[in-house]
Amino acid sequence: MNRPALRAFAIWLLAMLAGAAIVVNSRFAADMSFFLPAKPTAEQQVLVDQIKEGVVSRLLMVGIAGGDSSQRARVSRALRQQLAVDRQFVSVQNGETASIAAERDVLLKYRYLLSPAVEPARFSVDGLRTAIADSVDRLTSPAAMLLKPYLTSDPTGELYALLSRLDAGAQPESRDGVWSSRDGKRAMLLIQTRALGSDTDGQFAAIQTIERAFAEAAGGEKVDGLSLQLSGPGRFAVQARATIQGDVTRLSLISTLAIVAVLFAVYRSLRLMTLGLMPVLSGALAGVVAVSLVHGTVFGITVGFGSALIGEAVDYSIYYFVQSGRLGAAGWRERFWPTVRLGVMTSIFGFGALLFSGFPGLSQLGLYSLAGVFTAALVTRYLLPPLAGEAHRLPDLSHFGRRLEQAIAALAALRLPALLLTVASLGYLASERSELWHPNISLLSTVTAAEAEVDAGLRADLAAPDSRYLVVVHGRDREAALQAAEQAGAALDALVAEGVIGGYDSPACFLPSIATQVARQASLPDADTLRQRLAEAQVDSPLAAGKLTPFIEAVQAARDGSPLTRAGLEGSALALVVDSLLIERPQGWSILLPLRPAGAGAALEIPSVRVREALAGRDALFIDMKGEFDTLYASYMQEAMQLSLAGLLAIVLLLGATLRSLRRLAAVMLPLVAAVVMVIAGLHAQGQSLHLLHLVGMLLIVAVGSNYALFFDRLAHADQPEPSTLASMAVANLTTAIGFGTLALSKVPVLNAIGVTVGPGAILALLLSAIFVRGRGQGR
Repeated sequence: MNRPALRAFAIWLLAMLAGAAIVVNSRFAADMSFFLPAKPTAEQQVLVDQIKEGVVSRLLMVGIAGGDSSQRARVSRALRQQLAVDRQFVSVQNGETASIAAERDVLLKYRYLLSPAVEPARFSVDGLRTAIADSVDRLTSPAAMLLKPYLTSDPTGELYALLSRLDAGAQPESRDGVWSSRDGKRAMLLIQTRALGSDTDGQFAAIQTIERAFAEAAGGEKVDGLSLQLSGPGRFAVQARATIQGDVTRLSLISTLAIVAVLFAVYRSLRLMTLGLMPVLSGALAGVVAVSLVHGTVFGITVGFGSALIGEAVDYSIYYFVQSGRLGAAGWRERFWPTVRLGVMTSIFGFGALLFSGFPGLSQLGLYSLAGVFTAALVTRYLLPPLAGEAHRLPDLSHFGRRLEQAIAALAALRLPALLLTVASLGYLASERSELWHPNISLLSTVTAAEAEVDAGLRADLAAPDSRYLVVVHGRDREAALQAAEQAGAALDALVAEGVIGGYDSPACFLPSIATQVARQASLPDADTLRQRLAEAQVDSPLAAGKLTPFIEAVQAARDGSPLTRAGLEGSALALVVDSLLIERPQGWSILLPLRPAGAGAALEIPSVRVREALAGRDALFIDMKGEFDTLYASYMQEAMQLSLAGLLAIVLLLGATLRSLRRLAAVMLPLVAAVVMVIAGLHAQGQSLHLLHLVGMLLIVAVGSNYALFFDRLAHADQPEPSTLASMAVANLTTAIGFGTLALSKVPVLNAIGVTVGPGAILALLLSAIFVRGRGQGR
């Protein structure tokens, strides 16, 4: 190896080591944050926060199947007992009465500060008579077991009202003292993790702990057939990461091995094959480094997409080694590099359009592709010639190239059928335009139909919240935020009374503002006044006033006591409820009020217009989370279409400025547009729902296919046949099809969409370029 070659290799090696150091210290994320917006609106910010750290994102739903009802109940109790003392969990509920003891004690102690019924009229003679009579009547109801121990200390039923509000909404069935599914075949638990929904490692550890605890609890029963069903956002996040990591590893290995096999079959030289992979390694590393430096986090899907670029990055070394065999490096640079350079520029212009996306996933794909392709081309141009030397020899591919020349000559007869097929495809797409694109983001999820079915079943049995509808209020401090929540709550109470909504949750229910608590304290009479009113109210009552001394003492204690603070909730699940809905922000405090539809069923919707009208003038934001998802996806689609058109326009302008002939420009673009139209029409005809990443795939077909169209344009104007050029294009197209086509095997919809679009699209671009561009040249 001569001195220039050594110097070039040393520079490359240092750059690779520096890049590797950056990659080692980079943060990789194999979750679905790929789909979250970079600059969200106020509504989208709530959506992002709920996905990453909202209370629903930390819920895990558990079902225990098998055995009989009593065995499932015992396993449920044992499982709750183990998990309740584990610091990974902040709440483990299975319907046992003992599991709400801490909440009952807090509500009992502060009942007169928490109850919205506490007002002066409540403690008048008539108010006391009515409230106590209602409590006595409840002694004949199923609630008697709960009420009777507190009748003399809470005759007005404040604790009962608070517990009823705590259990508002639909509740799971109960069998053998624990929650059960509606059909009675599963015991149910609802678990909240301490780890945020965005903490995939924490969710993974929590799920493993649950599975180990279940195995131990089920083993104690010595019953075969007991099984655990577990679902929730955390489970989906863990499974998504595993799926993405598995697919990236598996598909990268498959495509790499396949491309290496192709290169070795063509080069028949371990040295040239190794050199041929240098642009690939350089491009892949440069892509990761660029994304890491610009975005801070590299998505696993981006790396998976990068594995497909192996196919295109290796094209440049194929062009060099195959085409320079007889010309030498200088001759190749003079005759072929301008065409390769133009193909690289079209790819960069196409990929570069994605850089401007507000969708981080698209922006990363664009940056990775741009950096990878540019670096691979630079390595091919400046590093391979000195390292390979002038004497590199390849097996003679001229015979293969001449056979390709004959085949391409025959393809010229297909120009009219190809044009007709393109027109027919365009007509088909035009007729199907209203059904062409899937309207929401659900297709991009890695959740399978079976997993979604299990989740829906567990959620229905547990009546677990999905927080689709939220009201959000803000305040400069906690007190102001709580007061804003109470004002919004007053409007929502009216909607509940009208049956517009089924109910709502608010931290102000269990931590009222200080102002509200002070007002309730002022409503409480002193001991002498209360004793006098009770004596009058309880004339002829089965509950004599003389038995209500504990009630008088409790009211006096509440009247003289300090207001409830967040510290007073510590040790109970009420603290979790408040903390999950009362959120401190850098600019103040935010409170979430999840709404429940009136009635039961996941398909029920809340009339958004009525809610917004009720909240008008209260500085409260109503959010339909599903609506926000759909709006977000629609904005992604619109933006992707605009950027794709911008990228296409940039490619057309670049080619037009370079070719300086409208006829040549049309001939180069025709096969690319035809390939896109045929692929999309074919996918839709097969029943495939098209989404955002199919649109990105269309742009990639144009960017990748432009290389073939440009080479055929060169051949059309060549003075003599160039079998080596045809051979290099055939080999390069094969590696590109392998690189992108392998993604079609992915279980990740994002990667699969790119694979099924770009893989066949690259092959079609080559064939159609041979038909249209080369055919025109031969006709001439």
